[in-house]
Amino acid sequence: MSEKVRYPRVSSFKSAEAFRFHLASIGVKMGCDDEVMKAPESPLADEYTLGAFTVGNRFCIQPMEGWDGTEDGEPTDLTRRRWQNFGLSGAKLIWGGEAFAVVPEGRANPNQLMARPGSQQAMAELRKILLDAHGEVMDSTDDVLLGLQLTHSGRFCRPFRKDRMEPAILYRHPILDGKFGLDDDYPLMEDSYIDDLIGHYVRGAKLAWEAGYQFVDVKHCHGYLGHEFLSAYQRPGPYGGSFENRTRFARQIIEGIRIEAPGLQVGVRLSVFDFVPFRPDPEGGDERRMGSGIPEDFAAALPYEYGFGLDPSDPLRVHLDEAFQFIEMLSGLGVELVNISCGSPYYNPHIQRPALFPPSDGYQPPEDPLVGVARQLDAVASVKERFPHLAVVGSGYSYLQEYLPHVAQHYVRANKVDFPGLGRMVLSYPELPRDVLSEGKMARKLICRTFSDCTTAPRNGMVSGCFPLDEFYKEREEASALKKLKAS
Repeated sequence: MSEKVRYPRVSSFKSAEAFRFHLASIGVKMGCDDEVMKAPESPLADEYTLGAFTVGNRFCIQPMEGWDGTEDGEPTDLTRRRWQNFGLSGAKLIWGGEAFAVVPEGRANPNQLMARPGSQQAMAELRKILLDAHGEVMDSTDDVLLGLQLTHSGRFCRPFRKDRMEPAILYRHPILDGKFGLDDDYPLMEDSYIDDLIGHYVRGAKLAWEAGYQFVDVKHCHGYLGHEFLSAYQRPGPYGGSFENRTRFARQIIEGIRIEAPGLQVGVRLSVFDFVPFRPDPEGGDERRMGSGIPEDFAAALPYEYGFGLDPSDPLRVHLDEAFQFIEMLSGLGVELVNISCGSPYYNPHIQRPALFPPSDGYQPPEDPLVGVARQLDAVASVKERFPHLAVVGSGYSYLQEYLPHVAQHYVRANKVDFPGLGRMVLSYPELPRDVLSEGKMARKLICRTFSDCTTAPRNGMVSGCFPLDEFYKEREEASALKKLKAS
């Protein structure tokens, strides 16, 4: 049985110097300031000019799904509370709030919000809730840039039952098909359906524009449909094979939005690199603890043409040439907002969402999670260096915990990112941006410790939230059910 490795907790480092010492000991280069500055001196308080619009500070709230809408794609009180917290955060860039499916069959869960005719009033309601909350704690809402994320979940659709996936796939994947139980004759998405789907994206964008949103995100990350198009090397026809064909989906959506909603900005959240799928090491676990992640056997799939932003000869190496080509294309289409992520929470979560404690369907971290954070920071810095004219959002910051503002401050000052993005951290600690800017410090008891309950819960049919730290979610019945699930 392989040796179990336990990595030190970030909370164990009592100073930025100790944190940097640990980074050096594992060979990670990561900038980290000694002190967190308050506004107005802090780089995180700097305004950002995007065309004629001024974004009031450098904090960005990332999109997160709560699995808590109605079956008709409308918000519930849980959804409204989350959007209210996004407003109370004080962050001035809100990237999508959460993913809105453009068709019912494209939902990642039966309770996902939808952007379709009939849902515009709900979209406008959530926008108002967020901005009203923001106005309660900040001087102005005029400098808030608020977008809405549009999606189809593709291979990871679970639209009508929480316990049943209904994948919509573009090509045969030699690893993922077997991993998720797809037969060899499972049908591929037809070109005619894709043609129609592009129209649904454009329609959703127009609805968002009419509801008052300033931009939409045409989602291309985390293994969902937009991301899968980028790796559709083996798909025949107009949507696969060549770079031109694999990016046709994105191009036609953006071009359609320009016609139907000419005043609306477009952003793209992009998994800029990927790795092969991972699984728990069967030799490395015991009755209490799953094994560390190891790559699925990919020897028979070389050259590996089933991922984007990786080396086909070694799919555990980042290779950004086509990612740069894609971002160059987006820029040529007038896209000024890019949000950089990587991988997928469904098959290699340690690179996409570094955590010390894995979700129920994951695996123990195969590397110190800080290595995964640094990998993302480096990729974002490469994008920003290559495209200085674009507004670039970075991901992967939550695992930094106490040192999130120290690192974010450094990278903004160094012009290696424009907006540090906050994801899971906002579920436990929505006030973080305000506390950092006004006090220069964080409330330790609210800091996300990456327990992954916010992922384990929806993976098992429950709503998502921070059950360990948010008093509101601690009192819900799902909290006790989750404890029993983890204990078993």
